[in-house]
Amino acid sequence: MTSLSPARAFDWSNLGVRAASAAVLLPAALGAVWFEMGPGQPAWPFLLMVVTAVSLLCVEWGGMTAPFAKTRVSTAVCAAVLTAVFFAQRENMAIAWGVLVAGGAMAAVVARGVAERPGNAALGVFYIGTAAVCFIWMRSMPQGRWWILMTFAVAWAADIAAYVVGNLIGGPKLWPRFSPNKTWAGFLGGLAAAMLAAVALAAFPVFRLNPWAAALAGLCGGLAGMAGDLCESMLKRRFGVKDSGDLIPGHGGLLDRVDGLMFVVVVLSLFRLVNHLGWGH
Repeated sequence: MTSLSPARAFDWSNLGVRAASAAVLLPAALGAVWFEMGPGQPAWPFLLMVVTAVSLLCVEWGGMTAPFAKTRVSTAVCAAVLTAVFFAQRENMAIAWGVLVAGGAMAAVVARGVAERPGNAALGVFYIGTAAVCFIWMRSMPQGRWWILMTFAVAWAADIAAYVVGNLIGGPKLWPRFSPNKTWAGFLGGLAAAMLAAVALAAFPVFRLNPWAAALAGLCGGLAGMAGDLCESMLKRRFGVKDSGDLIPGHGGLLDRVDGLMFVVVVLSLFRLVNHLGWGH
């Protein structure tokens, strides 16, 4: 049996660029999450952040999946997702999910009309739209700001720990066919960090989440984040691109930065729902 080759050496220069990018993006994201206009008022800064992110992600998706008609495909995907976000913001969740289904079909028709693969356009609507709707729903729930912070913490802790531990320890690679630099050491380190982050935040009474439930949420969120990272690696390999874009120094495109986060928010939205129904207290 052929042994797997170890991962490459730790890249300190790239870590510095990543840290500089994070120093700019993190305060803006956290500020948008925390800011409120007033009691009972919509969290417009958070909505603006989601709308901006969706727009950028749709542009990257169109450029990555439909290079010969990227403007039309990006516009179709973006229109579908932003319409779903609008209804989610107005707390019409059933309509929001219905819009994603209909919007995926319409985006596929547009792509087919410009000689692009319709399935890729529909996938973009569901891929981006599911996470966007979950973010809006979670923020609208009681203690929504805190749950969004937990989502960020789990996703970031898993990503940073996997990157650092994987590069420092090295060892066998996790899935060399699709992501040659991820290791089993990084995978386990990322899961441990995600669980610790969730347990630490659950210590705040506002969560009403016991430590065991928080650890499970962190574990599932960490697994989701790494699945999202691997999923995007497979997509980039399928479409023959190195990065989804070049928006963020050290990371590539926005999709390269939030690929794991988009999966984490879906999983933690499920935990938020069952917690709202009384589980985990």
